Amino acid sequence: MELINLSISSIKQGLANKDFSAKEITQAHLACIKKIDQEIHSFLEVSSDLALHQAKDIDKKISQGKKIGELGGVPCSVKDAIMVEGLKCTAGSRILENYTAVYDATCVKKLKQAGAVILGKTNLDEFAMGSSTERSAFKITKNPRDLTRVPGGSSGGSAASVAGDEAVFSLGSDTGGSVRQPASFCGVVGLKPTYGAVSRYGLIAFASSLDQIGPIAKTADDCQAVFNAIAGVDEKDATSRQFSIFNDQFPNNFQLSNVKIGIPKEYFGEGLNPEVKKAVEGAIKKLETQGAKIEEISLPHSRYGLACYYIIATSEASANLARFDGVRYGLSQQGDDLLACYLKTRGEGFGEEVKRRIILGTFCLSSGYYDAYYLKAQKVRQLIRQDFLKAFEKTDFIFTPTSPFTAFKIGEKMDDPLQMYLADIYTISLNLAGLPGLSMPCGADKNNLPIGLQIIGPHFSEPRIFQVAKTLEKLV
Repeated sequence: MELINLSISSIKQGLANKDFSAKEITQAHLACIKKIDQEIHSFLEVSSDLALHQAKDIDKKISQGKKIGELGGVPCSVKDAIMVEGLKCTAGSRILENYTAVYDATCVKKLKQAGAVILGKTNLDEFAMGSSTERSAFKITKNPRDLTRVPGGSSGGSAASVAGDEAVFSLGSDTGGSVRQPASFCGVVGLKPTYGAVSRYGLIAFASSLDQIGPIAKTADDCQAVFNAIAGVDEKDATSRQFSIFNDQFPNNFQLSNVKIGIPKEYFGEGLNPEVKKAVEGAIKKLETQGAKIEEISLPHSRYGLACYYIIATSEASANLARFDGVRYGLSQQGDDLLACYLKTRGEGFGEEVKRRIILGTFCLSSGYYDAYYLKAQKVRQLIRQDFLKAFEKTDFIFTPTSPFTAFKIGEKMDDPLQMYLADIYTISLNLAGLPGLSMPCGADKNNLPIGLQIIGPHFSEPRIFQVAKTLEKLV
């Protein structure tokens, strides 16, 4: 029995049967990290002492006959933009290189309450701004499926740690596809929850109206277990919402014959890799043969999504990142006066992509340009949201590719930001509309690189999305 290949339910059962201990499970994953991470570079910090201490506590509870929580003894990783008390939280940036978190993010607090074992913090594109994890200030993460290729981004370290069996699951953050796209590239399952379903307290903000913390795991079942643990209202996040994650489900006699799936024609046209198209359409066809009703739909304003997203996201980033000024925390470079201190700190602390987005966002919010750019983008955002709401009046789910292509070579798109931005063309509209979306593997291309299918549902329909995903897993 390979301890690093077990699912959450198998770990739970094994611990209950005393087939192995939480310490043994943790040690197996730490050994895997030690063996392969010098090549993959998933982790920025490995918290061996914390993990073994948590595992020891779980084993002690088991020996005393106490309950251990739904994620008891399950080793996980956390994206290094999410606070874990006592561990560094760099957001992949030099400006926070030596910053240590002084509190737990709400989602991390919930993981600890559920008994999860935290193995360490994973690499990301600086301040979550990127689609390949090549924009980290510290290292480039490689795709465990092919070490010459990127794992996707910005949660590339999280997805790679799961795909490489270094962790059972991971937490990432998704602002425009940063959980789903790396999940697609690495051949694992990733969920961007409904905006407000999971508290953002303790997440270093990129774009506050778009950011959402979500789980990455090997199966839909594992992904759901993590989501159930971290979801819910939080008084420290005014945008979080309370909803029932157990009762909002299909009836127990759920059948695919009752399901209507919408296929947006705008997502299957120009720019989509033929192999990706074939695999996604093949998966949809399998659901159709099982009785699901398939209908072509239109999301007419989705073509404006990329432009709309990069105005709103960069505008919010320029405001959020103003706090990194060299005065309160993080890197601080001295100058002749306060302005020189600001300029030197931010000039040396921020990377090229972060500077690019701050400049673009500041321009969009500046006097004389606000109405032409930011205000107009917010209006388009509402049109995109309305497209989805109309589509869900006649369909239960919308199926699309997660990415127009599979994992690309390291360095291939670094010199062309616009090409890099296109990696998120199928995912950003969900962040603009606040909708949940799950990426799951549905096949592979001729190079044996994973292909991801995206399942989109109405607001707070995560349990139904998981149910369909688990059904589809058995078919593909």
